[in-house]
Amino acid sequence: MAVDLTLIPYHGQPQQTAQEIYRSQAKHGTSHFHAYATVSIVRQGRRFTVAVTPVTRAEPLAAVVQRLLGYAARAGIWPRYLLLDRGFCSVEVIRSLQAARCPFLLPMVGRGRALDDPRGPSGTNVFRAMKCSGWFRYTLTDPQRRTATVAICVKCCNARGQGRRRGRQTLVYAYWGLQPRSYEQVRQLYRTRFGIETSYRQLHQARIRTTTRSPLWRLLFVGVALLLRNVWVWFHFTVFATPRRGSRQIQLQRLRFKTLLQWLLHLAEATLGACDVAYATCRPALGVTPVDRRR
Repeated sequence: MAVDLTLIPYHGQPQQTAQEIYRSQAKHGTSHFHAYATVSIVRQGRRFTVAVTPVTRAEPLAAVVQRLLGYAARAGIWPRYLLLDRGFCSVEVIRSLQAARCPFLLPMVGRGRALDDPRGPSGTNVFRAMKCSGWFRYTLTDPQRRTATVAICVKCCNARGQGRRRGRQTLVYAYWGLQPRSYEQVRQLYRTRFGIETSYRQLHQARIRTTTRSPLWRLLFVGVALLLRNVWVWFHFTVFATPRRGSRQIQLQRLRFKTLLQWLLHLAEATLGACDVAYATCRPALGVTPVDRRR
């Protein structure tokens, strides 16, 4: 199962308290967002979103992960291991997962002196400076002096133009509760979560746009969009896929996600009715008194 955090830019004011708005690096002209964390099943090319929850500014990510796992457990789903984004690489989250006996894998965040520092790298940046793969153990420490020990996998490979990168590439992963047999196995295991980015792109395609300040309505619209994508994935694996030896072949051309959304839009227009409305605002020129021509 994969846990991820998605941020939706927000240019308005909070409905009740400032804690409703999540602060992060500026994107699309704002540093204010409505944040949502999701947990998804990643298995044999299938990616189903199991649960979604809002994330507030002061809420610790460890509590968010535990809440998502609780929602999944209520649905009768227990993860074999978790694949997390680098944003969850913290002592608090790691200690929480270790206490719950939940194996995990996530990329290690670079901390300490940089690679080009004259004194040499320090902290986790030491692993990023390595030129050969290896296995290590490392203990992280947070400002409250709490510690968490994890296993480290350093995978050195050639980018070969992937992601517009060339030359040697050093990947550093932190894991616990897993027993990988090779460096490449760790890399390929984490690559299975990359399809989550596609689900977020389709989430934004299906999400209802609104100007409401209510976090509950916004959460509902995000949940409906994720539910529509789950239905679309289920259709492809159960109805449109063709059997073949060892698995089933997916035929995406039979029903594109945008086509499904267009069908639903036409159905809503035919059922509820629709009308086109256009508003135009004209500012009078300097020295000209505006005239109200309404009757």
